[in-house]
Amino acid sequence: MIRVSIVEDDKPIRSALKEMINESDGLSCIGNYGDCESAIKDLVKNKPDVMLMDIELPGISGIEGVKIIKQKFPKVDIIMLTVHEDLSLVFKALSAGASGYLDKSASEEKIIESIKEIYEGGAPMSYKIAKLVVSSFQKKTESPLTVRESDVLDLLCKGNSYKEIAYKLFITVGTVRHHIKNIYHKLHVHSKSEAVAKAFKERLIDNS
Repeated sequence: MIRVSIVEDDKPIRSALKEMINESDGLSCIGNYGDCESAIKDLVKNKPDVMLMDIELPGISGIEGVKIIKQKFPKVDIIMLTVHEDLSLVFKALSAGASGYLDKSASEEKIIESIKEIYEGGAPMSYKIAKLVVSSFQKKTESPLTVRESDVLDLLCKGNSYKEIAYKLFITVGTVRHHIKNIYHKLHVHSKSEAVAKAFKERLIDNS
């Protein structure tokens, strides 16, 4: 039996989630709370396997709640269940220790499936959230660099020397220097470290 707790300040939603979980085979709702403070306090004696956590909560936010819970109870798996699809919030939640992220429009089947998936070691995400995360790691299409300059920058970001870049791209070291000079000019930077930082920040290279 997978023990599940809910942290959601909207009472009707909380009640619906509780009913859904208790009616599902292999799941049991052992706690439902309107705020993180109550959930954290009760965790000592009523520890779940999986928690469904909203982000916007009165008092301690869901993201802060995740940090506190994961520090005290690292084995508890947490799925963020929220209306927010803001990429920065997704990353903050995952960085805080959440192992899954679903938007509230997810079907009952998806939520139940995600609880079972995270319990078995997975990292469930709704399609919209997963697409958002994947797109954030994809190379930007509006790069000011040429294809060759992008290749040079990519290798530079991976720690290659001018000589190694020249060898891998079948060009001379002098040509590498020429490309890097153009890269610095187009990105408005003056050093390798600035170029690398800007490449990652603005997703000018493929991070995969």
